Amino acid sequence: MGKETGFLEFEREDLRYADPRERIGHYREFAIPHSEEGLKTQAARCMNCGIPYCHNGCPVNNLIPDWNHLVYESDWQNALEVLHSTNNFPEFTGRVCPAPCEASCTLNIIDQPVTIKSIEMAIADRGWKEGWVVPQPAAEPTGKRVAVVGSGPAGLACAQQLARAGHSVTVFEKSDRIGGLLRYGIPDFKMEKHLINRRAVQMEAEGVTFKTSTEVGVDVSVKSLKENFDAIVLAGGAEHARPLPIPGAELPGVRLAMEFLTQQNKRNAGDPEERAAPRGTISAAGKDVIVIGGGDTGSDCVGTSNRQGAKSVTQIEIMPKPPAKEDKALTWPNWPMKLRTSSSHQEGAVRDWAILTKEVVGEEGRVTGLKCARLEWVGGAMQEIPDSEFVIPADLIFLAMGFLGPKKTGMIDQSGVQLTERGNVAADTEDYRTSDPAIYACGDMRRGQSLIVWAIREGRQAARAVDLALMGASELPR
Repeated sequence: MGKETGFLEFEREDLRYADPRERIGHYREFAIPHSEEGLKTQAARCMNCGIPYCHNGCPVNNLIPDWNHLVYESDWQNALEVLHSTNNFPEFTGRVCPAPCEASCTLNIIDQPVTIKSIEMAIADRGWKEGWVVPQPAAEPTGKRVAVVGSGPAGLACAQQLARAGHSVTVFEKSDRIGGLLRYGIPDFKMEKHLINRRAVQMEAEGVTFKTSTEVGVDVSVKSLKENFDAIVLAGGAEHARPLPIPGAELPGVRLAMEFLTQQNKRNAGDPEERAAPRGTISAAGKDVIVIGGGDTGSDCVGTSNRQGAKSVTQIEIMPKPPAKEDKALTWPNWPMKLRTSSSHQEGAVRDWAILTKEVVGEEGRVTGLKCARLEWVGGAMQEIPDSEFVIPADLIFLAMGFLGPKKTGMIDQSGVQLTERGNVAADTEDYRTSDPAIYACGDMRRGQSLIVWAIREGRQAARAVDLALMGASELPR
């Protein structure tokens, strides 16, 4: 714990953000860090709760009270060591994880939880600033070769752990840069990409080889990987976007959210337009934009549209509007359903809930609006309210309705591995092995779309499973 009476003396202070009118003019991060004294004060709120439910709320089981206490004691280097013992990339999770640990904080029962996420980010950033984050190459090579397919958080975590165990690891990434959705799905204003680049440098120094612009199943076959590697780990994510099955959805003004976000991230990286948008530029400038889907990806489309100069942005969701506050007696320590307003929403957007999309309206081959109707709960199900149809004007509609698992063509088909009823690669969370004993699967490709912190957890656990299978024993943590 921090200070014995800290949780009684100090109020929670969240990160402050730059003014929305200023920050929508650029794509850089805009959170204003706490001062060192402010961080110590926030860490002092961590109470001696006996059973730290934050451990269980965090998918990687971060030792949160331990590094909170170390921050309170100004022992930042040891705080970083403790943080890295469970999480390979705390500078990622400290920025884009929704912090289920905070929902599970014991202090959250009667007050506001400890600012775990911002303290985590500060520890990681301090470590990089001070030069404490260095390569950790294995002392002895094992002579075993492992192919990791996909360089998102699951693939990166798996590759780093395997390399530190002494295996020769090659990461195959179909995009031109590593990072997966960290690179091209998360806007730069939420996480700048130099954070990924410096981890890549560290991992290369640890012996990881990255092969970008190389799609397994297209540029290199699964058969070839099986012939040249002792094990294969599938960590390619869940990229099959949920379609919009209504009339007019084929119009060119209806686009996938990930395509839109990827284009802008490529521009921010300095790519010319023909490389950033090989299938045509998607621009929200001067347009009425509708975002279908109320999750994080939809929120990212809101923030990016505003930065591109959209005339208006409307975000709609099929589910009812959540309550402003959760019933803590009912939900704690689990992740509660409540209204969440992101920094992108604060920059300007109309939000509406319980909306059914019925038809994309168009004229002369272009989108002009979206016909919708209102829904209500009746007998435990959503039903359309009679005579509630209306049209929202629109020039551009983004689909941010989630994903249906990994794409099947190419790698999955070639591998012949069994799939679950939901279309994910079938593998359990003990050995992460698929129906092919030489192939493992982890992250969103195995569990379906999820959080970055779950991807890191699965990547780490899959690495231990591979190491155990190859060597008969493993010192990697689970």
